[in-house]
Amino acid sequence: MAATIVIGVPNWPSAEVTANIIAQVLQQHYDVDTRLRPLGSVEMFDAMDRGEVDVHPEVWLPNLQTFIDEYGDKRGTIKLSPIGVTAAQHLCTTRETAEATGLHSVADLAKPEMAANFDTDADGKGEMWIGAQTWSSTRIERVRAKSYGYNDTMLLLTMPEDMAMASLDAAIATSQPIVFYCYSPHYMFALHDIVTLQEPAHDPQNWHIIRAEDDPAWLANSTAESAWEPSHFHVAHATELEESFPEIVSFLDKIALTSEEAAQMSYAIHVERRDPAEVATTWIGENEARIEEWTK
Repeated sequence: MAATIVIGVPNWPSAEVTANIIAQVLQQHYDVDTRLRPLGSVEMFDAMDRGEVDVHPEVWLPNLQTFIDEYGDKRGTIKLSPIGVTAAQHLCTTRETAEATGLHSVADLAKPEMAANFDTDADGKGEMWIGAQTWSSTRIERVRAKSYGYNDTMLLLTMPEDMAMASLDAAIATSQPIVFYCYSPHYMFALHDIVTLQEPAHDPQNWHIIRAEDDPAWLANSTAESAWEPSHFHVAHATELEESFPEIVSFLDKIALTSEEAAQMSYAIHVERRDPAEVATTWIGENEARIEEWTK
């Protein structure tokens, strides 16, 4: 009986497609079965540490750096591939919103008169989406809201990304002001006229994130009053794979997707409504030469 490699599937589109690419390539080129296991990114680290998941297809940094420090450096149960994909994280608005309200900087959101532009239920606070409940970035966005002071003026919404993007589409269609967490690569920048809010450049001196798992008062004791540092994401694997399947680890360490490909995957899932497995199959068919190099 062939061994089974378990691949975690985080709930955002590029990671869903990458997980399926990895699964299909492993089935085609190695004597293993694969199983996809949907999990929140934070929970996935615990599952990998317990030996229940073998591959994380998209570890974002700096979002998950504290988890890499814990499970990679301290426990030694997880390793990152050396090749990363360039990414970025911001707060965004539409150009129409910026021109209509004068919203240009993150600090503007702490002003009650600015927040009032985003108050759709007349409760005295504006609303903004900061990510899905299970995303590591969502925790950090809560810290940023506290640090900048707009947690007092804005209601921080968490919901699945597809719901948030539907809200963005509706807001644009009705000229409703909207502000939200954004990241790239992402299809929204190709589909809409999106602008990022200004803020001070990343400053390590005022950026200190504590894991909720380490401190019940993590939010109060964390700070992040500057922009995100330049981001990137990597494939990760359970360290134990290096002994049992070194050839698979070699493949995982060679995977080199581009930012443009990740954005196209995002577009295929959210805009074209294609199935991640089908998108992965198409991508594999168009990139056989690259995969041949990765699997040597």
